Amino acid sequence: MVNSKLKPLEGIVVPLVTPLSGDNRIDMDGLNNLIEHVIRGGVHGIFILGTTGEAQSLSMSQREEMIKETSRILGNRLPLLVGISDTSLTDSVALAQKAYNCGAYAVVATPPYYFATAQSELIDYFENLISLLPLPLFLYNMPVHTKVSFDPKTIKRIAQNEKVIGFKDSSANGTYLQTVMYTMKDDPEFMIFVGPEEMTAEMVLMGAHGGVNGGANLFPELYVELYNAAKSHDIEKVRDLQEKVMRISTGIYSKGKYGSSYLLGLKCALSVAGICPDFPAMPFTHFGEEYRKMIEKEMVEIKSML
Repeated sequence: MVNSKLKPLEGIVVPLVTPLSGDNRIDMDGLNNLIEHVIRGGVHGIFILGTTGEAQSLSMSQREEMIKETSRILGNRLPLLVGISDTSLTDSVALAQKAYNCGAYAVVATPPYYFATAQSELIDYFENLISLLPLPLFLYNMPVHTKVSFDPKTIKRIAQNEKVIGFKDSSANGTYLQTVMYTMKDDPEFMIFVGPEEMTAEMVLMGAHGGVNGGANLFPELYVELYNAAKSHDIEKVRDLQEKVMRISTGIYSKGKYGSSYLLGLKCALSVAGICPDFPAMPFTHFGEEYRKMIEKEMVEIKSML
């Protein structure tokens, strides 16, 4: 039974990297190190099996293992959000059941992908999915990968169901997110989070509940401090911290030539920091020596700023 009185979540929710070994298995030492690192950094929640967690490159058994082991290590110290996005409604429900069994706070789902869905089809799909879920749901907007964006009116329609408790936007479109926030303004308990860390402070200043920021895997304290500054409207501090966030964004995520550069750079930086291995899931491969040296140099310079 879904708890309609669930305590609202605010702050920095880290979209956890999935640490992998060279043989494509989940690296348990790395997972433990990473979780303890972000908890020490003060994050307010953990989100697994999202984009940064490479969910779509993991098998169902790996995703279920990630839910089980993250929950075990976390031990209810922070709210756990679990990505259930899939092209199969059955598999999404199975992941949600696993998350429920492991004590997760909520599940998170994008639109199904491959064939682009119409807004009416999105409504039908999510109404079907929601009826089968044992946990509350965050809608997850990631149009660059799903080829469709939730219309703000579609969000409002789907959110009429009390199981739908929030929205995470990774469109990097500030006007769009402002429109969603305006559309949902009569429901202050509906939680709105922004993905791109470059926009987090701006959106929190405008009323968003927080950020789901990949850089918090590396430097959790920085993103928590940025959220706190924005929440308290300390504009001078926001400006100072934003400079550091942008240095990470331009220095770590831009190495490499392809769309995978964000993920490969982040995982390489985590490896350089000694937190977890840098192996991505197939079909990608980790940075070679040339790019690793670039990341090592960036990490030295970034740490000198913090």
